[in-house]
Amino acid sequence: MDNDIEKKWLISCRDAGLGYENKAVLEHLNIEILEGQYICVIGENGSGKSTLIKSLLGLLKPVSGTVQINRQVGKGAVGYLPQQTQIQRNFPVSVMEVVLSGFLNDMRFRPFYNKKEKQEAKRHLEHLGIADLAAECYGELSGGQQQRVLLARALCAADKILVLDEPVTGLDPVAANTLYESMELLHQEGMAIVMVTHDMGNALKYADKILHISDEGYFFGTVEEYKKSELAQIFLLK
Repeated sequence: MDNDIEKKWLISCRDAGLGYENKAVLEHLNIEILEGQYICVIGENGSGKSTLIKSLLGLLKPVSGTVQINRQVGKGAVGYLPQQTQIQRNFPVSVMEVVLSGFLNDMRFRPFYNKKEKQEAKRHLEHLGIADLAAECYGELSGGQQQRVLLARALCAADKILVLDEPVTGLDPVAANTLYESMELLHQEGMAIVMVTHDMGNALKYADKILHISDEGYFFGTVEEYKKSELAQIFLLK
């Protein structure tokens, strides 16, 4: 990987307090997410991981400090792959329609997708090895196939960074590994990835940096630095 100093920052959190109704669940957060980085976010349930994700996406304003997306990166830089719900899994719509919906924010008052958007959606399906599923009903796919469809949708909404919330939850080991391989390929091609996960083994395998959120604060550093940290020694033994 290139030296971090040479990389452009995509999202910056400066002395950020993140939370709801002026009450921070995570305080004094100082991190920069750089282009091409792979960051895994870990921590106990209720520690503030979901609050962090919503703040990075601009859905929550910080209680204090700042959370800023680089203006030079531009609108549409961030794509989001949320946790699936049962309703989403059973949604009666074609795979291509799901993927194309990633462009909805760009359409404004246009009633139809344009040729460029259709070509881009097809390219992402091909890239993730599921082009043959384009006409299939999304609700009839396996869990692993559905997650790759949603990943293709997120790619239509982003060109710089993907934010993923527990993307392998509920997947069997083969499907989970396939999804990890897809994300690693995107990472190697320059996409920045921020992934919330409970899968410590793959977090330590794939990530450039670990953001560990706890009741006592947070750790942000390389995988090697994390393995040597006191927080890791406690967390990895559980």
